[in-house]
Amino acid sequence: MIRVVCSSTSVTYSLFIARMATVMDNLDISSISTGRPMDKFIILSGHLPVHLVRGRVSLADEVKVVEKGTIPKKFTLITGLPDVGLVGLVAASHIVSSLKMEETGSVESEFFPPMIVLHDGLPKSPIRLFANGSLVVIVAETAIPAALTRSLADAIVNWAASRNAEMMISIGGMAVQNRQDLDVPKVFAAISDKSLEKKLGDAAEVLGEGYIVGAYALMLRKCAEMNLPAITLLTQSFYNYPDPEAAAAALNSLNKILGLKVEVSELLQKGEEIRLRARDVMKRTQTEMARMGKSQEYEVPALYG
Repeated sequence: MIRVVCSSTSVTYSLFIARMATVMDNLDISSISTGRPMDKFIILSGHLPVHLVRGRVSLADEVKVVEKGTIPKKFTLITGLPDVGLVGLVAASHIVSSLKMEETGSVESEFFPPMIVLHDGLPKSPIRLFANGSLVVIVAETAIPAALTRSLADAIVNWAASRNAEMMISIGGMAVQNRQDLDVPKVFAAISDKSLEKKLGDAAEVLGEGYIVGAYALMLRKCAEMNLPAITLLTQSFYNYPDPEAAAAALNSLNKILGLKVEVSELLQKGEEIRLRARDVMKRTQTEMARMGKSQEYEVPALYG
């Protein structure tokens, strides 16, 4: 538990330096003492300014989905965020290129890393939305800061709900120690409601017990609370090594669920090239996964079974 104490009585707004980017939920609000009433002060958590207003911690600026093009009236939202083995990022990027999807928006926050990505020589947001037909895909080409995970998850789900998305499907990896021995990685699914088992069919095995850590965990839980159908596909993969083969397995399952025809042969052929290109993103993602305790997914057994 972090206890924050301010002894200054000369200013209404006090600035503190607190390195707690991964433990914001453990902040003991009741322990704050200033010697005089304070309605508001600012904590600087690592590089992320945070407002504490009347005992409530929140990011100073919310993560926002910014639309720049046409969003289908009825659509399934697919999210591919950097995670275990970069399975979601690789899979979602392949969907976008295979289906020739058009860029329709981005996810923005002034507290994202100050960076752009270049495509065809043009500057792009590292987290973008693409659309084609009844599909919208969110692709994040940068590691998500652990301290922003909850705000990002809330922003995506709230936006999807406001746009009346019919379903959300997130694609990620599930680290297994014997990944090198698996010719075809197995795909599991965590679902927001039992009724989705019929939708899954034999595309993936329902994950009955276990742990999920990170943005996908928060998104799935929020979808369940909001009655927004959601599936999280988790493919057996390497933990800190880009795994395009796992991404291909996830796409095969996605094809079955949605009736798509995303060809994965090119993805498999370019496996080594993808691994080389994705090394830096994987390295940064591994750092953020460590901060959020991602390794709990395979280190800690479920308590009930």
